[in-house]
Amino acid sequence: MTQPLLTIDRLTVEFPSSGGSITPITDVSFQIGRGETVCLVGESGSGKTITSKAIMRLIEFDKGRVATGSVKLDGEELTTLPQSVLRAIRGKRVSMIFQEPMAAFDPVFTIGTQLVETIRRHDKRSNKEAREQAVELLRRVGFPEPKLRMNQYPNEMSGGMLQRAMIAMALACGPELLIADEPTTALDVTIQAQILRLLNDLKAELGMSILLITHDLGIAAEIADRMIVMYAGRIVEQAPAARLFAQPRHPYAAGLLRSITTMDSDRNAPLYTIEGTPPNVADFPSGCRFHPRCPLATEQCRTEVPPLRGSDGHEAACWHTEVLVSAMALGQPVTSPAATNTAIEHINQLEPEQDRLSKAKLLFEVRGLTKHYAVKGAFGLTKAVIHAVDDVSFTIREGETFGLVGESGSGKSTLGRVLIQLEKATAGQVFFGGEELTAMDTSRRRAVRRDMQMIFQDPYGSVNPRWTVGETIAEPLAVHEALSPAEQKAKVEELLHIVGLNPQWASRYPHEFSGGQRQRIGIARAIALNPRFVLADEAVSALDVSVQAQIVNLMQELQNRLGLTYVFIAHGLNIVRHVSSRIGVMYLGNLVEVAQADELFRHPAHHYTAALIASIPWPDPTRKKEFAAIQGEIPSPAAPPSGCRFHTRCPAVTARCREQAPKLVEITNGHSVACHYPL
Repeated sequence: MTQPLLTIDRLTVEFPSSGGSITPITDVSFQIGRGETVCLVGESGSGKTITSKAIMRLIEFDKGRVATGSVKLDGEELTTLPQSVLRAIRGKRVSMIFQEPMAAFDPVFTIGTQLVETIRRHDKRSNKEAREQAVELLRRVGFPEPKLRMNQYPNEMSGGMLQRAMIAMALACGPELLIADEPTTALDVTIQAQILRLLNDLKAELGMSILLITHDLGIAAEIADRMIVMYAGRIVEQAPAARLFAQPRHPYAAGLLRSITTMDSDRNAPLYTIEGTPPNVADFPSGCRFHPRCPLATEQCRTEVPPLRGSDGHEAACWHTEVLVSAMALGQPVTSPAATNTAIEHINQLEPEQDRLSKAKLLFEVRGLTKHYAVKGAFGLTKAVIHAVDDVSFTIREGETFGLVGESGSGKSTLGRVLIQLEKATAGQVFFGGEELTAMDTSRRRAVRRDMQMIFQDPYGSVNPRWTVGETIAEPLAVHEALSPAEQKAKVEELLHIVGLNPQWASRYPHEFSGGQRQRIGIARAIALNPRFVLADEAVSALDVSVQAQIVNLMQELQNRLGLTYVFIAHGLNIVRHVSSRIGVMYLGNLVEVAQADELFRHPAHHYTAALIASIPWPDPTRKKEFAAIQGEIPSPAAPPSGCRFHTRCPAVTARCREQAPKLVEITNGHSVACHYPL
């Protein structure tokens, strides 16, 4: 048997704290073989990133240290090497792709300068030779015109291009091990597919091993040879990917798999959720750390730490693996009673979607909406115009969820902001409840705005960190309602209860909450004034799959209870399908297709829509497919192509597409498309 490339044995990491020290990971052991792709999965706070940084001892730059354990690269112990020796290993033998590429590049220097510096640091090459290699690296990772890109600064590149540049830098010296920390989390599904295909191709070409950290189990299913599931700083299960997806042996892994939303998911049923939230790193439970959330927990689980055990390379740290496996073999997935009752109650509240919407009145009517931004140059002169939204028309009915999908730069968020008048339209009309918003005076618009609220993508960045949660939720009440302090306090506590949070937490600050809890706070603030409409702009995109399911269920329950209407903007297409009544697809400022959610996924009529759907990773290793990525990137909205704006990337392009812009026309009842040659 060949020696594994990386061996981690009983690794424990400590960080100093005001109370002494905290231990974010404990007794972590696993191996990575040569040419193998291992995916490390788990919710935020499970210890995935700390584990990856401990391999190269990057934790020492954050005052962390390896307390006990061993990390061996090809038999060489890394935990005892001086930093001077480690610097030669980092980049040369082990490289890392960070989650946020913009933070990994120096904004003062060009991409080419930073690539050349990395190459010359590890290889004794001339500047000319290093530049030639850097150009070749950019070409290899899919850059068009790599020589020109060498002279660009990080801020001049899109997210997908910047991630490719980060991969090029990581591969500059031909590493044996590539660590990729959430490399596709913030990317569109199309760019995600391009990056994953690129990693697969480079792995085969260079024979390197990959440690991929992700909370997207669809990605793990597509790319992983083996999977490692972490929870609260410990490994709870590891196995070959196909085996773990087919028969998980730990309740946490089983819960994560059940939380996944797919194109086969029942849209009329709530998403499965794991009860509770992960523990704080400073206060891990005794015994099995998952026991407060586990439906199988017993007294033994509360007091004794289960060992990682198993056979055939499939190990789980659970005292009740046999019970779980037996239940799943009988088709009886283990679920807590509370989750089951909530699901039944939710389903019973649901009225058939088509019946409900057919009786509903129009809430929004949008006609020819356009939003352009002028880019100023010297002396205040306009040097370019960004076409963010161009001539968009659609309607939304009361109680409907209208999904908006498309790549970054397609105009989704701008359309949403113009819809609720946070941005002023350049042209066109928006009618809300029969009144024209775009023609209202300031006082009337302020009065109407209480009926239109927003849930933001970053729940922490959208609140004042110096305000308590109670003060944050109470702000719209103070602006629009004349309530006494006692009435306001009671209303805030009621809102916290509605969104599933403890009313006594009103005096806490935002940093004391998890990401999912902060999003619940944002929802409480959004519904404080009993609005008719809520704009959810990427409201669940940054959340773990289990927390994402909790927030989606909460939003749907509130919609049924309060009669809310949503515009739901996201790049996770499966989630959009689950929550939406209808879906609009945007590309470079144009609405190119609108249809009922199921109809759009079953019979996409626009080539762009079909490509988006084909890019979705499928969370089943037995159904692996080639990553069907759209070639190229979305053009600049400052210089959109003539004719059909998708023609530069469309496989069915003709001369007519390049010259004539197609109109959005109805091809079947409720299904409209802007394409000369619909599918």
